[in-house]
Amino acid sequence: MLSFVSSPKRTFFEVVFSPGRRTRDFIDRVAETSPARLAIVSFVAVVALFTVLLLLPISHQNPNDISFARSLLVSVSAVCVTGLSPVDFQDYWTGFGLVTITLAVQLGGLGILTLASVLGMVVSKGLGVRQRLIAMQATNAGSLGQVGSLLRAVVITALAVESVIFTMLFPRFLMRGEEVGTALWYSIFYSVSSFNNAGFSIHPGGIAYYADDPWILFTLMLSVFVGSLGFPVILVVTILWNKPRSWDLHTKLTLTTSAILVVVGFFLFFGLEYNNPDTLGNKGFGATFWETLFMSVMTRSGGFNTIDMALLSPASHLVTDVLMFIGGGSSSTAGGVKVTTLAVLVLAAWAEARGYDDVTAFGRRIGHNVVRVAISVVFAGLSLVLVGTIALLHVTHNSLDMVLFEVISAFGTVGLSVGVTSTAPDSGLYILSALMLLGRLGTITLAAAVSSRSTKRLFRYPEERPIIG
Repeated sequence: MLSFVSSPKRTFFEVVFSPGRRTRDFIDRVAETSPARLAIVSFVAVVALFTVLLLLPISHQNPNDISFARSLLVSVSAVCVTGLSPVDFQDYWTGFGLVTITLAVQLGGLGILTLASVLGMVVSKGLGVRQRLIAMQATNAGSLGQVGSLLRAVVITALAVESVIFTMLFPRFLMRGEEVGTALWYSIFYSVSSFNNAGFSIHPGGIAYYADDPWILFTLMLSVFVGSLGFPVILVVTILWNKPRSWDLHTKLTLTTSAILVVVGFFLFFGLEYNNPDTLGNKGFGATFWETLFMSVMTRSGGFNTIDMALLSPASHLVTDVLMFIGGGSSSTAGGVKVTTLAVLVLAAWAEARGYDDVTAFGRRIGHNVVRVAISVVFAGLSLVLVGTIALLHVTHNSLDMVLFEVISAFGTVGLSVGVTSTAPDSGLYILSALMLLGRLGTITLAAAVSSRSTKRLFRYPEERPIIG
């Protein structure tokens, strides 16, 4: 059992920010009446702020080439830690613009609900009961009393992991001949971008620039995989690393399902692309192994790529679509419908096929309300993908295969692209921006709403079973 002790001292946020009484009262009223609305409003406000910063002439290499649609999409992509971009970073943004994007990725990676909970802690000098319930959904805390300390642990954990990744990358960049200042900047940028599953790259051609460097590929894979597990899992594994039997069900499901998806993705990509001359067919076994493993890890939310995704075979495109739609772990920097959602649905289908009344895993029973939430999240995700695909097909002239890939990448906040984003008109960029926002906010809000509703009727209708299948 994890235990966190809250401190009565003022937090760093309270020292830095000292909002007025009216501001505190207003945000408290919003949090009391609609916690989800507070999270959404806070998130949209952050997106608006970074959009304004990216519209400034100081952010652009060419001040005469400022576009609201492109600035908005990159702002949403950064805050949603997606990685989609209609422009080449090095040629389009200045140093100020790149630092702004990095900061947006860092803030967005902490999570929408976590940011909303921290905001509530700042303005009300301690979390109220309702805010603590919101934070419990974001951090999987075991009790209300743990939330304040756990939120601080989330921030500390994120910075600690990024620091480890930084120390792994910095010497390697120096060994590759980069100057100290350049190596320092690259290490900071890629540690933030990888752990937060953003997938942004500041090199021409993306991470393909480092495709021949197994150490950099391994470090980025490690960072993305850890970031995709979720803060609850990271904390449990860190504290109870030598007692796996004491891990909670969420941790076991997340780790097991994530590992299975990486292995399955590796073998599928290896078999489908091994003889493809446009991707891996002309490379040796060692390079093929590392790049296939890299692709399997990145397709679920990381967004980095060492090969041109447009050159993948149609079968590999479909595999990538499925992995991007699934995404990573709950309360993580990853997107998608989440691996635990997939695990619960598979377990429910297995229980139904075997005729069991209960859905079980690792000696624990999963409630029917959890299965209901999983079904709702998947249905909502499929609906968004369908509507987004139709809308983007209408405004672009790309094939269904390419548009579907881009839509799922935006919804799952993955960031992999087959070129649709870079050629789409402004209307297409707005559609992709909306998909990223809804993909990042929609499933979480829906899950919270469905989980909180437990209305009971005083009567029950007669039971009748329609024909299924």
